[in-house]
Amino acid sequence: MRWSKYFLPTLREDPAEAEVISHKLLLRAGMIRKLASGVYNFLPLGLKALKKIENIVRQEMNNAGALEVLMPLVQPAELWKETGRWDAYGKELLRFKDRKDHDFCLGPTHEEVITDMVRRDVKSYKDLPLILYQIAVKFRDEIRPRFGIMRAREFIMKDAYSFDANEEGLEKSYQKMYDTYTKIFKNCGLRFKAVEAHTGAIGGDVSHEFMVIADTGEDILAFCENCGYASNVELTPAILGETYAPEKEKPLEKVHTPGVRTAKEVADFLGLPVAKITKTLIYILDEKEAVAICIRGDHEVNEVKLEKLFSGKKIRMATEEEVKKIVGASPGFIGPKGLKLRIIADKALENYPNFVIGANEDEYHFINANMGRDFTPDIVVDIRKACEGDLCPKCGKPLSFTRGIEVGHIFKLGTKYSLPMKAMFLDKDGKMKPFVMGCYGIGVSRILAATIEQNHDENGIIFPWEIAPFQIGVIYLKENLKEQAEKVYNALSENWDVILDDRDERPGVKFKDADLIGIPLQVIFGKSFEKNGLVEVKVRKTGERFHIKPEEITDFVKKFEDEKD
Repeated sequence: MRWSKYFLPTLREDPAEAEVISHKLLLRAGMIRKLASGVYNFLPLGLKALKKIENIVRQEMNNAGALEVLMPLVQPAELWKETGRWDAYGKELLRFKDRKDHDFCLGPTHEEVITDMVRRDVKSYKDLPLILYQIAVKFRDEIRPRFGIMRAREFIMKDAYSFDANEEGLEKSYQKMYDTYTKIFKNCGLRFKAVEAHTGAIGGDVSHEFMVIADTGEDILAFCENCGYASNVELTPAILGETYAPEKEKPLEKVHTPGVRTAKEVADFLGLPVAKITKTLIYILDEKEAVAICIRGDHEVNEVKLEKLFSGKKIRMATEEEVKKIVGASPGFIGPKGLKLRIIADKALENYPNFVIGANEDEYHFINANMGRDFTPDIVVDIRKACEGDLCPKCGKPLSFTRGIEVGHIFKLGTKYSLPMKAMFLDKDGKMKPFVMGCYGIGVSRILAATIEQNHDENGIIFPWEIAPFQIGVIYLKENLKEQAEKVYNALSENWDVILDDRDERPGVKFKDADLIGIPLQVIFGKSFEKNGLVEVKVRKTGERFHIKPEEITDFVKKFEDEKD
């Protein structure tokens, strides 16, 4: 491909609309353009990268014995009503009516559609196991689309679904997809971790997320370097690593704390560490019951654990007005002593001597509170996010933490969809039974964004070789070098994706654009070739430069390709 003939509108400055690195660089590199909020056009360079990712995904799914299908984006409401998700899914489900006044939605996922497909034509255990997948557009009407294609409303996803006769079969299918996903992300050239995760709106009881490691990731991952345990922090058991020093119980004392509300402000005012302050937060369950959550001031409530504790009830934190009405005091001054609500205390407060609690009176706190003496919670349970210093739930060694971007998620669904949809098969014992299902998603377009978040510098994108739209850029700096550059370009194009920068531009512009769009290897015909007949080869990732003869370029690239990992 010749640059002069390619539609590649690069930008010199960061677009004002872009919030994260991948969004900025995808726009600057001429890979995407915004059409509407959370909806993007993919330009040739962006589409080329997407297709490479798709090909890797498709090849490994096919290797695993999965069969590709294609399902409609538009889905009838009747299927969603069978599972109860038409009302339960929320406003992210874009609903509409056709001209005959029938209800439809744009598919954010396809569990109902695939279950309907299989129940129509798969009747016997002899047809199982079965894994079907598609690579297609999805739509979720996000309340606040952000971060470009990282959290868009319209996106490209690979979703697969397994159908088995029993739990043992599901376990095999699940493990097969786990192994397949590991191959996919390795083949994309990514650094990633597979972690235990919350099942969320999809449902089921077991799931794993595949996380690309990146400092800009929204998710926090906990992992153990000793035994290999890893989970999303929202699912990680919080096991306190510290032991509280013995301390004699002191008398409870009410103190005036004017104008201080946060744990940090109270700690500074009293001259105590933040860990000695407790936070009591009021939550509303299903818009009916208020409960009090009591945790250490340096810890955070884990709302996923709360949802599980309250058996999936809808939870939300009470507003300031609600807190004043329920307790009679403002947030920041709430405490468990004398509170006429159910009190849930975090396990980290067990055996914790002489801490600070709110007095349920504005501008007052109690110091030297002790659980069991001054208040007795209804439940003591792990309700916080794991943090530095906590221990691995498997081996007891200290956990480590990093940030990640979710690019894949796999679920054991069981019979969550097959039972309500009456998707049954005749088992070998002659009985009708529901399919036992699994669900396996990969955000294809999200991989592109996550790759850039993980692989960039101040000059632009650093694409892994495997998914780089163009793996090699041939650049000549003077017109008299064009003929030699053309020869090398033609030779390399037989085996790799190559772009020839034949534009009438200054060398600096060519170099900046090559760095910006992330070409892994730059083959440069410049001063070195004029003086010594040697071509300069720059490795984008490391900045290394090599000077070699033109006839040796092909062997150099083959060796680089073999050794790149």
